[in-house]
Amino acid sequence: MKVLVFVKATPNSEKGIPAPTEQLTKMFEDMGKFNEQLVKAGIMQEGDGLKPSSAAKRLTFSDAGHQSVIDGPFAETKELVAGYWVWNVKSMDEAVEWAKRCPNPMPGEEGVLEIRPTYSADEFSDLVGDEFMERDARLRKEVKRQQRAKGKAKTKAKAKKKAAPKKRKPARAKSKK
Repeated sequence: MKVLVFVKATPNSEKGIPAPTEQLTKMFEDMGKFNEQLVKAGIMQEGDGLKPSSAAKRLTFSDAGHQSVIDGPFAETKELVAGYWVWNVKSMDEAVEWAKRCPNPMPGEEGVLEIRPTYSADEFSDLVGDEFMERDARLRKEVKRQQRAKGKAKTKAKAKKKAAPKKRKPARAKSKK
């Protein structure tokens, strides 16, 4: 079962990257350890923090074919998301148990996680035809192929960078006072 775990935004997270504090540093250390546990258990598929809504856009669509683009920031902080994970779990109960182990993602504030199960294409098979299902299967296969190719390219780039001799920074001239 795939679930999305949303870290809900707060007024402070909407301000952007905060100044480092001991509390924030500890949260990042604890979150790193938690992410390691998720990865080792085969739960975490992906995760990232999101920039504040001031960097975002919203699109609205009408049945008449009109679209509108709205620039952030957006007012209702409690409706916004500050980060996410994609988890692969056996059940919603397992997702809740993992979420309970998460350190507070908003140090000094009330942190909120929201867990949402995703639909699989199979759940729509009665609503759509075989052509849709075949297209969906082809697209998913192509996405996996692209991800593997990007992963291989990143690995090659890292190996090349590691093998390259390190450049020395030129010595700075001492200023006379």
